[in-house]
Amino acid sequence: MWNFVRAEINKQNRNNVPPLNIEGSPANDYQVLACVFNEYFINITNPTQTGNLKDDSSAAENLNIVFNRPLGQIDLTPVTVQEIKSIIISLKWKTSSGYDVPPKLLKLSLPYITSPLTYLCNKSLTSGIFPSWLKYSQVTPLFKKGSKSELGNYRRISLLTPFSKIFEKVIYERLVNHASVYNILSKVQYRFRTNLSTENAI
Repeated sequence: MWNFVRAEINKQNRNNVPPLNIEGSPANDYQVLACVFNEYFINITNPTQTGNLKDDSSAAENLNIVFNRPLGQIDLTPVTVQEIKSIIISLKWKTSSGYDVPPKLLKLSLPYITSPLTYLCNKSLTSGIFPSWLKYSQVTPLFKKGSKSELGNYRRISLLTPFSKIFEKVIYERLVNHASVYNILSKVQYRFRTNLSTENAI
């Protein structure tokens, strides 16, 4: 999935945003800030994400072993109404969301939307197309520490749409099942796996 990010300074937060130091000059216009944050978040990289890979070849060795044997075809089992219902129920009761409806509204309208969503998810699986309108996330800058005028002291919070999460969970379950059946993932892969969190790695 591709994420197109959009940094947004909403109306409630405009008055709380201090001037940022942009190339030596203070800037506090919310449209300018949104563009600056957007550019910053798109191009930022974390050196630790790549630096930790230099001395650990186990993951690369595992991929060499895996891709030297047939992996079979991914079983894109059709989605059922019950599966969609379970996914919606599992969503957190929070008011924050992306640019569309909050999860609370999805839960309240559960009896009326499961069938249409089941149809749309199956259409996505059979066509191999992830809806373009679900590829957007609303990105909000969140202050970490230090000076509020420095751009590097903010981290991004991405708000995905609940509909995007439903589609992603459907695809995730099928990919995880395929990876498990064909033993694709390395034993040292602890993140984003059931009962194998980063805490287990520690």
